[in-house]
Amino acid sequence: MPENTKETTTPVAAGSLEPVTLEVGAQNTALEQKTRPFHGLRDFTRRMYRNGSARVGFVLLIVVVGAAILAPVIAPYDPDLTNSPERLQPPSMQHFFGTDALGRDMFSRVLFGAQLTLQIGVIALSIAAFFGIAIGLVTGYYGGFIDGLFMRLIDLLLAFPGILLALMIVSTLGPNLTNAMIAVGISSIPGFARLVRGSVLTIRELEYVTAARAIGVSAPRILWKTVLPNAMAPIIVLATLLFPDAVLVAASLSFIGLGAQPPSPEWGALLVDGRLYIQSASWLITFPGLAIFITIMGSNLVGNALRDVLDPHLRGR
Repeated sequence: MPENTKETTTPVAAGSLEPVTLEVGAQNTALEQKTRPFHGLRDFTRRMYRNGSARVGFVLLIVVVGAAILAPVIAPYDPDLTNSPERLQPPSMQHFFGTDALGRDMFSRVLFGAQLTLQIGVIALSIAAFFGIAIGLVTGYYGGFIDGLFMRLIDLLLAFPGILLALMIVSTLGPNLTNAMIAVGISSIPGFARLVRGSVLTIRELEYVTAARAIGVSAPRILWKTVLPNAMAPIIVLATLLFPDAVLVAASLSFIGLGAQPPSPEWGALLVDGRLYIQSASWLITFPGLAIFITIMGSNLVGNALRDVLDPHLRGR
């Protein structure tokens, strides 16, 4: 009997012929296995809380998310309501961020712009993650002709800078916010595909994957139940790092007239409206630009913290 296994005997129950034997060591091992996921989550939470970048990043993102959720409640004016007599008013107690050339309240427009910014980031990343993860899983697991075909397509997409590829796509589909999100999503697919493929090439050679194949588990089930969960850590980190890129590219498309169209309060569109008044009404570009900066900074800080916490090579630093 193993050293950590202890045999205990309970009193004989009525009608029984022999005492009941309990293996205390086995019970403890089972208990540890049941509580291990909880301890893993608690350890992850503790590491994130101790990371200064994570704390600052989460605060910044909470501000942006809170502004988007509470915009209908805390916005003092309709973001599209024009008021010519109050055009180009500087920041004041009546208009916290001033007014634009049509007399619209900039504070309200920046708040509602947060909704569009989060929408752009989530939808664009969802498109990129869905197709990128699918391509990476299939090519990394099967290899061969499928791998060569899809990777050459990914190389073709990587031959164009992200902003240029998005420009080509949105120019073909037409200038509006929906097409801009699709373009940003497509331009981000190569990053997910190459990352997932690299992870799958390593994971598919591990013992538990080999054992699953040996007992006849189907390839789709192995990919979904075994390979993908073990590749999620780098995917999550990449998503947090690509989110600010999606926001910035979408704002750039709006700035050149290929993204959100007037009277949308998307932050890139607000910069377009205020570019003619940089000297006379600098608040028109200051506050939308600051909102973009806060969103990108928060996402980058959280992404860097997740990389430090989830990467086993960096945990000891």
